[in-house]
Amino acid sequence: MVYVTGFRCFKCGKHHTPDEIENKPIPRCSNCNSGLDAEYDYDSIRKSLLTDSFIRGTPSHWKYWPFLPVHDLSKIITMQEGGTPLLENNSLTRDIGCKRLLIKYEAMNPTGSFKDRGSSLEITKAIEYGKKKVVLASTGNMGASIAAYAAFAGLDCLVFVPNIVGQAKIKQIRAYGAKIRFVDDDYSETMKQAEEYVINHSDSFLTGDYPWRGEGTKSAGFEIADQLYWNVPDIVIAPIGNGTLMWGIFEAFIDMHTVGIIDCIPVIIGVQVDGCRPVVDAWESKEKVIVPVDDPRTIATAIACGDPIDGLGALRALKETNGMAVSVSDEEVLDARDFMGKHGIFVEPSGAVAYAGARRITERFDKKVVVCMGTGHGLKDMYGIKEHT
Repeated sequence: MVYVTGFRCFKCGKHHTPDEIENKPIPRCSNCNSGLDAEYDYDSIRKSLLTDSFIRGTPSHWKYWPFLPVHDLSKIITMQEGGTPLLENNSLTRDIGCKRLLIKYEAMNPTGSFKDRGSSLEITKAIEYGKKKVVLASTGNMGASIAAYAAFAGLDCLVFVPNIVGQAKIKQIRAYGAKIRFVDDDYSETMKQAEEYVINHSDSFLTGDYPWRGEGTKSAGFEIADQLYWNVPDIVIAPIGNGTLMWGIFEAFIDMHTVGIIDCIPVIIGVQVDGCRPVVDAWESKEKVIVPVDDPRTIATAIACGDPIDGLGALRALKETNGMAVSVSDEEVLDARDFMGKHGIFVEPSGAVAYAGARRITERFDKKVVVCMGTGHGLKDMYGIKEHT
């Protein structure tokens, strides 16, 4: 059964039918070109989902399929993504000063980042549509993830990458057999070129931070509650690149609350870096629009998205949960990465951004249960790691 009923624009509120969006080469609002939020038949989901076998089932990405826009479950492409651990370390908890600190360690996904959740759904959609090639723009992790899942499914893959992507991620993309086109510009221009390619090549399927990826990313939020025995943490902290991860987590809690699995929604806190903070700027100025950042520069290259596609969704998550946005310096990111590593949790710089943000606002955490997203494995980007004698 398919439970998705439509898609609504973040910006102008226009409603789109599933057929309308699924027949567009670029799945954005036909009125204002903004991002879209999927809507579901919650009454039907509630009737079919709330069973003991579901509640007690082992957390994993496709466990939550009723909340994903898939037509044919027989076409699912999975590499056993999801089910990543919630790691609790007493030293990190003391460092933040909360009741419990848990790191959602997304490095345990097949390609080492949370991107695999969205990739599983996107490649499944490409198979549903009978496409032979997938195309995307990426700052590294998503390119590697889509390349892996495309290769697993027998599809060709073309990745457009901006000039900030590190060699380790370039090599990982190539290892999966994908073709790469380098763009001597920032992520926003890279994304435009990927979209133009798909418009001109009808056999291609556009992947990236569009509705399918956002919906796939939701499973991280479902798992957080599921792994806490359907209890809700007080606060969830996530980095903001395109805003897709934070929006997806928030949407998962909305889904769970609507069908009655949980009875409250956590506070959402978003973190960006000083060199690329358009969502933080909008939050601090109380603006309803996001002003893009041209040519962002930061060592947290995985979230260097100057014009975030789901930035308005991220703002909505902050506002509706009484959350906040904060930015951190590159130095704070590296310090957080090193501290986590010295306590056994190895993430890339972008994967430490949420924890770095938590260190900035410790006054909010007294007697709170806090989950920080550790989004990518440390082996993906080892910038700034020093040798010790």
